[in-house]
Amino acid sequence: MAKLKFGAWIPTYAWGDRKPGPENVRRIRASIEKCEKHGIDVWDIDHLLSAPGLYGHAWLEPLNMLAYAAALTERVKIATGILVLPVRHPVVLAKEISTLCHISNNRFVWGVGPGWYTREFEVTGSRIEERGRRTDEIIEAVTLLLTRPHASYEGRYYQFHDVTIDPRPPRMPPIWVSGGSRVPDPDEHDVPVLAKSVMDRIVRAGHWLSRCSGKQDWVKRDWAQLQEHARLTRRDPKRLTFGHCNFIHLVEERSHERALARSRAPFLRTMGPHRSWEHLQECYMAGSIDGINARIQDLVDAGLKYLVLGPVTDDPRQIDLMAKHIVRRFG
Repeated sequence: MAKLKFGAWIPTYAWGDRKPGPENVRRIRASIEKCEKHGIDVWDIDHLLSAPGLYGHAWLEPLNMLAYAAALTERVKIATGILVLPVRHPVVLAKEISTLCHISNNRFVWGVGPGWYTREFEVTGSRIEERGRRTDEIIEAVTLLLTRPHASYEGRYYQFHDVTIDPRPPRMPPIWVSGGSRVPDPDEHDVPVLAKSVMDRIVRAGHWLSRCSGKQDWVKRDWAQLQEHARLTRRDPKRLTFGHCNFIHLVEERSHERALARSRAPFLRTMGPHRSWEHLQECYMAGSIDGINARIQDLVDAGLKYLVLGPVTDDPRQIDLMAKHIVRRFG
């Protein structure tokens, strides 16, 4: 049986309750260096603005942070997980990606998604209703720009003619598409189903990064639907990779209840007060390490191949605990 591969969302939190400064950067750097030491790929979250419906804080800009990570690592992959495409222009983005590929010796992985937070689209000149179509156009346009000179594109939202990006990477970076059922928020547009347009996008890319804001049974249900959708669209479901991302807090405490008690404050600080603690436990990985590993095993049994875990604190020791208790078991 193939081993489970791992990435970590590095803790690039733009804490709203703490002034930015060198200590924040030191913790991020230490987390990246520990990922390199343990062979855990470096992933970075993208949110342009604080999104209080789901989180308590914003994040630092991901492409800049991955350039920093590229300079601190040599062997692990660096990845956007996920990059909200509709708030970016494809030509500028292609140049940024080509630069990351160049400085990382082609270790970049392009995790993408349409986003969900209405305000981010409003302030960057688009509408949330356009996010899916804009996402598909940007994937198409960036792929053209990274794979050929003198590229031209004529879409509904983006157009350019005879554009050459240098240096282009020797191969197109892998594309991981985020999506999945989410526990509904009355203030946003997401729903607890996997839309056909999202399934089309995932199947075309071949790599799925399932969302962590839904129930675990929904993740497995979405995976079964994706495999069936691949078959219906005459694609081999065996060529589709099942990935999952989730937030986590690891506590070396055998009692599940005591581990939950010690995890509550870190989760609430990062996620904010919008959702209940019971809701957070349903979506995210908290509690005893045995319980967390049982949850991971359940996904592995369903076909999981790649797991991205994001500590809800910026304590670099969380990466060590992840390597010790999870990567060593499943990797």
